[in-house]
Amino acid sequence: MATAHSRALARLMVSPSVILLLLWMIVPLGMTVYFSFLRYNLLMPGMETWAGFDNYYYFATQPSFWIALKNTLYLVLGVLAITVIGGIALALLLNQPFWGQGIVRVMIIAPFFVMPTVSALVWKNFFMNPVNGMFAHLAKALGFAPLDFLSQAPLMSIILIVSWSWLPFATLILLTALQSLDSEQMEAAEMDGAGWLSRFRYLTLPHLTRSITVVVLIQTIFLLSIFAEILVTTNGGPGVASTNLPFLVYSQSLLSFDVGGGSAGGIIAVILANIVAIFLMRMIGKNLDA
Repeated sequence: MATAHSRALARLMVSPSVILLLLWMIVPLGMTVYFSFLRYNLLMPGMETWAGFDNYYYFATQPSFWIALKNTLYLVLGVLAITVIGGIALALLLNQPFWGQGIVRVMIIAPFFVMPTVSALVWKNFFMNPVNGMFAHLAKALGFAPLDFLSQAPLMSIILIVSWSWLPFATLILLTALQSLDSEQMEAAEMDGAGWLSRFRYLTLPHLTRSITVVVLIQTIFLLSIFAEILVTTNGGPGVASTNLPFLVYSQSLLSFDVGGGSAGGIIAVILANIVAIFLMRMIGKNLDA
């Protein structure tokens, strides 16, 4: 009886936070769903009319939608490839004893705490500027013509900037997992004549599998909503060469003033993101149960 009373009291105390959280999510989502069924243009207030599924059809059939979807896929896969492979390499390096190890770890993790807008501005003006950027000076010193990264390779530039921000996160997770690896098992394998490649393949990599899946899940959820880096550096261009789904929704809603079409695009993006998240959760669940 006392246990039931304690549970009821606990639920009563938690309920205000839960209700506030639900309202915080459901009200904006409900308004977005409602607007997605309207012909609602910001330049014509008070002239809203019911559109049904026309906004969804228009958003999903425009050529820029498929380009943005492809760019979103390339962005996520590119960043995941760089951060997972680079994270494993840095974790293996930082796991070795050397002088100043603590300082180096702090310096490598630091980029993760830099705001996306700030990191994008630094990369745009300090590194990738075709006239005064560091890469331009390096190219001139080697006798090559400077490359305008943001114009000639916009999506790859975005992938590089985002990877720089997320690489510390992957490194930290993988380094933590690496430190729990049984050193006696590694020493026994080394005494049996196993080379470093064999030890990495058959001992280290299987041990890191769960941590890699966690990194992939968390990063994918956030990478599907990358926006600030694109806005600050390329503004989705040239054309739509670096436009992803979140930026296309922003462009449709606030640059074209089409709130109805932008809301429909936002709902489509949410549905696709949830499909990806559910797929990854099931994949990771099977991996953890194995």
